[in-house]
Amino acid sequence: MKDKLKSYFLNIIDKENKLSLNKQIYPFYFVIGALVLYIILYVLPSVIGIYYSFTDWSRWSDSINFVGLKNFKTIFSRNQNYILYITNTLKFTLITTVIKSVLGIAFALLVNRGIKYKNFHRAAIFFPAILSFLVTGLIFRSILHPSMGFLNETLRSLGLEFMAQKWLVDLKWVFKSLMAVDIWKGVGYIMTIYLAGLQSIPDIYYEAAEIDGASNFKKFRHVTLPLLMPAITITTVLNLIYGLRVFDIIYVLTGGGPGYTTEVLYSAVFREFGQGTYAVGNALSTVMVVFMVLIGYFIIRLFRKREVEM
Repeated sequence: MKDKLKSYFLNIIDKENKLSLNKQIYPFYFVIGALVLYIILYVLPSVIGIYYSFTDWSRWSDSINFVGLKNFKTIFSRNQNYILYITNTLKFTLITTVIKSVLGIAFALLVNRGIKYKNFHRAAIFFPAILSFLVTGLIFRSILHPSMGFLNETLRSLGLEFMAQKWLVDLKWVFKSLMAVDIWKGVGYIMTIYLAGLQSIPDIYYEAAEIDGASNFKKFRHVTLPLLMPAITITTVLNLIYGLRVFDIIYVLTGGGPGYTTEVLYSAVFREFGQGTYAVGNALSTVMVVFMVLIGYFIIRLFRKREVEM
């Protein structure tokens, strides 16, 4: 009888140990599954795309031949428009990143204070971020229409007709208009990240600064900014990656026009694939990936050095 009871309890303990082990191992199945999907859906296509960027793959050829750096020489040759696309992409990325960051911090500081209806203000600023790029593009195509647009009609009704412009047609204004629309849409998302960073800063640092007689500007410079650096790093990298990959808002509003003046790398990739020059399209994608990796790496290294621990 004692041996049977002993065997029974040992079996129970063994089952409990197995169940405990399974509970510990079970989460790893999701990690492995996610890793496999990431490799299949992202890493493998990226590697294949990089390979094809060194070939002459196109719609009109029956065979695919290795051509080395020929496609990259085509992209960086002076007699092509590709330099313009790269310049436009870098300019768009730099300007929108800086302005989104500055406005994001300003709005975060504003709505972090004890102002009236601060939740309403937060929601209003964040609202554009939840709109799709297609909806945003359609809205601003009607707002910025040169003759019947809401903006120009409003300016004319206020007696400010001299300020009315051909926002999406005039070469002087079209790229600025695109960047303004993108900033309007994206600044709310950036604000939320900065707002989370501000709310994670303990009040004790501000209380100590007040005791030392620091002004509001000095509090911002010596307390807020250093402790907000992790959030600044994240938002800067996100803005840079998005800016280098920008496509939707430009395609919907201008389609890369007038002419090729607002073409960027991704819209050029889209056009190359549409024309059947797949190898050049893959080469442009490879250039874009290299830009993302290099710029992201140096930004992270630069900003990490300025971060301080709370």
